Amino acid sequence: MNALITICITLFAAAYLASAERKPFPAVMPLEKPDYPISAAMARLYDEWNPHEDRGNELYSNFKYSRLNGFAQEENVSRRDPTKVIKVDGIYHVWYTSRRTTHSPVGLKNATDTIPATDWDLSDIWHASSTDGFTWVEDKEPAVTRPPKPEQGFRSICTPGILVWEGKYYLYFQAYSPMVGGQAYCPVRVAYADSPDGPWTHHPDSVILPGPKGSWNNIKINDPCPVVFNDEILIYYKGAPIERGHEMVLRMQGVSKSKDPLGPFFPSPINPVINGGHETCMFPFNGGVAALVALDGPEKNTMQWSPDGENFTVASMIQIPPVAPGPYCPDAFARGKTDGRGITWSLCHINPDGGGSVSESILARFDCDLSLDVDRQVFKRNNLRFNAQTYFQKGIGLPKGWLNRILREQADIDKETSTQKEKKRKKEKQPS
Repeated sequence: MNALITICITLFAAAYLASAERKPFPAVMPLEKPDYPISAAMARLYDEWNPHEDRGNELYSNFKYSRLNGFAQEENVSRRDPTKVIKVDGIYHVWYTSRRTTHSPVGLKNATDTIPATDWDLSDIWHASSTDGFTWVEDKEPAVTRPPKPEQGFRSICTPGILVWEGKYYLYFQAYSPMVGGQAYCPVRVAYADSPDGPWTHHPDSVILPGPKGSWNNIKINDPCPVVFNDEILIYYKGAPIERGHEMVLRMQGVSKSKDPLGPFFPSPINPVINGGHETCMFPFNGGVAALVALDGPEKNTMQWSPDGENFTVASMIQIPPVAPGPYCPDAFARGKTDGRGITWSLCHINPDGGGSVSESILARFDCDLSLDVDRQVFKRNNLRFNAQTYFQKGIGLPKGWLNRILREQADIDKETSTQKEKKRKKEKQPS
């Protein structure tokens, strides 16, 4: 027994002395992981992130937004879901969903053949061009119009994605025949042209179909996003299963591949490859593929990266991410081995009133530093702050009608502040 006591005292003394001799963690972050015990949080800094916080992370950025010139905000007109921006002969080009109706969206129950259900209902695909990315000239007519009834897409075509392949241009888009929203079946179709200015020809067949019954994407393929990687055409997309009642449906993203822009496209055997995100935004980056994952899912508002285009890991957490970004990425469709330089600006859309599916969207621009070619430290800052108007606006402030409910619940669940010691004292005072 005495020997055991002696061993315990010795071990305790050694641990105490080691602790006493250990220096405090340094103010200047060591570049290499320390070889002495550190907390789980500090270990993650080295194992999963980097010791320079976000300033040394090429896949971290803030997003600085600008209004665009050339797109007038008009009643019952919506512009949203821009493609990647491409540059041809010194001119930037973009395509986007646009609705031009005589009535604003009214929801599924009240929509008709001429009155839209949602912001992207009764839409066509429009085109605009620019010399600087800030001021745009919109064509006077749609680039790609809905096909005639009963062809797939006669109700609405929307959320386009551009591909440049062997000197030709391909626009992939969602094609709705039933009314947009709810249980509407929606595959991906494609139109092609010899020039960014068109004319565009509808391919007669759908190129990516929803999955089988019971699968994660069994009713809709949303937001097709083409990228060329390892000489293959990769089209990323968000899947949507059938929604029933108020069940929680996780929006996830998958990818299908082909050597031919008209297909056939073969889905990855490990789909879905991203476990969230409301829209798709992928681009080649540093030998792999980067993804901006925003708004939905457990890994929302993150930048992610994959070495093979299918297995993604979180690279950073981002703030105020853009909605439906379409980045300028000149190497998005490069053939052969490319390292992928990243992006510095993009178009996106904004709901001016903070609304959702029945609001009318406008196009905007954001600048960023998700690029290996620039060093914009102002875009690497954390701790962003906002004015009072931001916090109290629709979607962030307390919704109308909730004050009375909050007060009722508060009266039931807000108990007197107490400690375990106080509870024990009260128990001791109780008569036996």
